[in-house]
Order: sequence, then C-alpha cells, then structure tokens
Amino acid sequence: MTQIPLSADGREWQVKKIVVIGPGIVGTPMAALLASAPIRGQDPPEVVVVQRDSVTSGWKVGAINRGESPIGGVEPGLDRLIAEAVRNRSLRASHDYAEARDADVILVCVQTDKRGFAPDYGPLFEALTCLGPELQRRTPGHVPVIVFESTLAPSSMTTLVSEQFASFGLEDGRDLLLGNSPNRVMPGRLVERVTTSDKLVGGLRRETVQKIQHLYSRIVTGGTVHPTNSMTAEVVKTLENAYRDVRIAFSAEIARYCDDSDVDFYQVRDAINHRLAQADSATRDATAVPTGGLLVPTVGVGGHCLPKDGILLWWRRLEAGLDHANSLILEARRINDESPGVCIAQAERAFGSIAGRPVAILGTAYRFDSEDTRNSPSLALADALRAKGCPVVLHDPYVRPGDQNLLRYGLGEHFTNELSLALKDAEIGFLCTGHGSYRTELVPAMRQAPVLKNLFDACNFFQPGEPDGKQIRYAGIGRGRAAPVPQLLEFVEQEFHAMERGLSNELVLLIDFLNEAYAADPFNRIDFAEVQRLAGTCVTGCQIVDPGPIPDTTGYDAFTTRLADLARAAASTRLQTC
Repeated sequence: MTQIPLSADGREWQVKKIVVIGPGIVGTPMAALLASAPIRGQDPPEVVVVQRDSVTSGWKVGAINRGESPIGGVEPGLDRLIAEAVRNRSLRASHDYAEARDADVILVCVQTDKRGFAPDYGPLFEALTCLGPELQRRTPGHVPVIVFESTLAPSSMTTLVSEQFASFGLEDGRDLLLGNSPNRVMPGRLVERVTTSDKLVGGLRRETVQKIQHLYSRIVTGGTVHPTNSMTAEVVKTLENAYRDVRIAFSAEIARYCDDSDVDFYQVRDAINHRLAQADSATRDATAVPTGGLLVPTVGVGGHCLPKDGILLWWRRLEAGLDHANSLILEARRINDESPGVCIAQAERAFGSIAGRPVAILGTAYRFDSEDTRNSPSLALADALRAKGCPVVLHDPYVRPGDQNLLRYGLGEHFTNELSLALKDAEIGFLCTGHGSYRTELVPAMRQAPVLKNLFDACNFFQPGEPDGKQIRYAGIGRGRAAPVPQLLEFVEQEFHAMERGLSNELVLLIDFLNEAYAADPFNRIDFAEVQRLAGTCVTGCQIVDPGPIPDTTGYDAFTTRLADLARAAASTRLQTC
C-alpha cells in the first residue's frame, strides 16, 4: 500500500491499486515504473494493465504476464523493469475492465487521432464505454482519480470527457476525480523520458491536481512535476507538438531553397541556431534529438503526435467556423505533407527519371530504433513511388511484417526484414529512417547489392564524404556544396523571428477564444505567460516568444518563406482591425 501525504495535518491518500488502460508507448512505461516505485520503504501498489482482447493488440496481455515488454524496437531499461515487476507480483495484465472497480488510480493511455479537422476519440471513448459500467459498480464511497495520459484537444476534459462519464451517472468531485497529464514520451527513450522530463499535471479541481502531483513525483525523479488546470495542460501539450511541426516546416522551406541554390543547409542551420543560442548536435549526429530553432527536415513528419496536435489545438475555432486562412500551424501541415514528393523531385534531379525503376525504402518506422509506423512518411513515399510505376520494397529491422499500417497502405507484400532482400533488385535507395543497425550493416549490404546505383539520404544519416565503398551516386536533403553568404543568414534569421512571433500571435488568438467559450471559473482559465513557461520545460525545445508586431521584409533572391509571409499577413490584418 502506498500512502501519499496531502497536507501537514497528517491526512493521507492511500493508493493500493492502479489500473493502466492501454499498454502502448505511454501506458507500458508508466505501468512498469509505478509498479517498481516503493515509497518510503513500503511495497509498490499493485498495477494492472488492461487491454481489450482485440485482434491486433490482445496478445499484449500474455506478453506482459510472461514478463515481456509489448513494445518493440530498442527501449533501454523497459524490458528489465517489466520482468522484475512481474516477478515481484506488482505488475500484471488483464482483458477485464472489472479490475477498475477497486482501483484508487486509473490511467487512461489510449491513442487519440484526428479525423479531418476534428479529434478522433473513437478508441478512447470505446475504452471509457467499457470503464463506465465498472465504475458504477465500484466500492461504495470509493472516489478514484482518473488521469488521462492521452493527448486531448483543448476543452475536451471539461466537455466531452466529463459528459462521457456523466452519461453513466458519474460526476467529477462526487464519484471520481478527473485529471490529465499529457505524456512527453519518445520511442527509443520511453523510460528516460518519463523519469527525467518535466511533467504537467492538470485537473478540473485543485484536489485532483495535488493528488496526481504527489503520485507522479515518485517516478519523475529527474524532472519537475508542474501543477496546472486541465485546459492549460491540453493547450501546452498540443502547442509543443504544433510548434515543433511548424519549426520542421520552416526548416524544410529553408532546406528546399538551399537545395535549389546548391547551398549547404546544414551550415545555415548551425549558424542560425548559434545566433539563436539554440545550438544542438543533430547536424552531425543522426541519433540526436534536434532541439534548435532550425530543426532537421526529412522525408516527412510521422508519429502519433505531430501530424495531429496542431489540428487539435485549432479544433474549437475551426468547429466555430472562424477564419484560419493565416494559420501558420495549419500551413505547416501542408508543407510537411509535401515532403515525400519533394524528396522524389530532388532524387530525380540528381539521378534522372525514377519512373519504373526498382526502389528500396530503407526505414519504414517513422523514427530510428523504433517499430512505430503511425503516420510514417515512408509509407506515403512508397505510395507516391508506386504511382510512378516503381517496384518498391520497404525494409525495417523492427517493424513486424503484419504491421497494421503496412496492411492499411496495401504494402504488406512489399515489406521485408532482410536488408539484402530489400536491396537485391533496387537501382535506387531512399534512406528514410536512421536506425542504429544501418550504421554497421548498410554500407556492406550496398556493396553486395547487384544493381544499386543511387542513394538518396532523406534523414541526415550520412555525413559529407559518406557512404564509402562501392561507387554509388549520393544525394540528400540539404546537401548543397556552397557555403551560405552573410546576407542569406541575415534573411533566414529575420524570417525565423517573423515565424516565431507569428506563432505567438496565433496562440494568443486561440487562448482568448478558449477562455471565452470554455473556462468555467478562474481556476480553469488559460494564462499565456503560464503556457509560455510550461512549454519552455519541454525537453525538445519549445521557446515561445512574446506576441507583437512583425516588420515587413524585402526577401532574399526573390524568396520569402510561406510561414513568415502568413505571420506578416496575420499581423497586418490584426492591426487593421484593432
């Protein structure tokens, strides 16, 4: 039993049992860590992972109960934590939602998505529909804390989620306590991210926030747990990913200009990030997480967060039919969705027409050393290449052959885990994901490939002068030969400042709308400065500047960025209407 002090008068909140719904990349590390965290020498609480018995994910219950991680790829520390917790009988898994009846804490870690310009909460509400009847049968007087680790569109907790529980006669503050703590995990670093990253905890009531903060401080041992309200937590989470999506799109715009002008984008990147005091090592290290102002443009943006969170942040204003023509966040989505097509055009500029030529796509997961294919741009690239008549084979060392996203794209029969098989007939390779195994295996495999003549690096994997060995023509994003001139650097810095100021102006617009429409009381209001502060605790960099006017520019070499142009247009419109 875990006892958590809430105040100096000795009152304690007893946590005997925690239920975690959804053993994905969020629920699995949270469950393993909570099941391994004794407090003041006491035994950890019992942690039960609940997964519905589905065709695609039902197997995870058996895996956990055998002491095995259901997460593929390279996840340092996770396998050991799960094996030890299962052996110590503090962790188990079940298909039965009745486990929630006597739980003191319930973590909801079910994936959310978007459908068009609105959230897709189908799987989440399916889980809540299973949970609701069991909470109706809970122990009399028992008030569990329910924490949503899932990403939610701002206002969802105070409206849709509360209404879903109310449909079962369950009210916040009487029958349960509703809170949210949006995750900041990253595949390949799940345990590290949970334990060392700062974490937000929100709720509809102060009491709820306090309880979650005390519980989570036991596993967030290398970071700080920041209390706030639910809607602020929702805004900060979606903002972090939306702004990262915007910075990737801005970086892609600059890289595309550099490629058209034969300028080394990575020299531009390092110079600008030095000026911004946001330097990182990602220019030379494909396994480093980019955190600078200018990020690393690749074949596209994938994963479960970045492709949707900007739309979730905008959802309520879009739903209201309000103007969004000058949105940087929504335009960034279009720019990043263009990336697979831009890569093909660049490859054709370097290697000649690709139409009908056999292609190997190296890396099917969206991120290195991961098995995750959700929204992977490699799948979109494969689709575009097949439309040009190219026989395509996809390779990945971690993705399962029966992966549901491969099947959804009709690419199951075009996938292999064998690198030599992927390269056997390929004339052109597109390197899309920088898996660590490629560092030692790829060049030798290319030497043995009988007809491979060209390699396009779409993930900044190789450095200038690489790959060596067999004579293969090499091209990639940002690989221009000329050094940037000072005037170009001045222009890029000016465009970056216009973009970041425009993002802040857009954020103010969204916050004002949400406060007016959905903040029921002072505790639940969103404050821009607080959002700014909390976003700044994101480990991958989310420095939100103050809002304000944006000066005009004359451009450089007849070039301006689409994002900075929108920022200037929005600022001009705002001044005219004030």
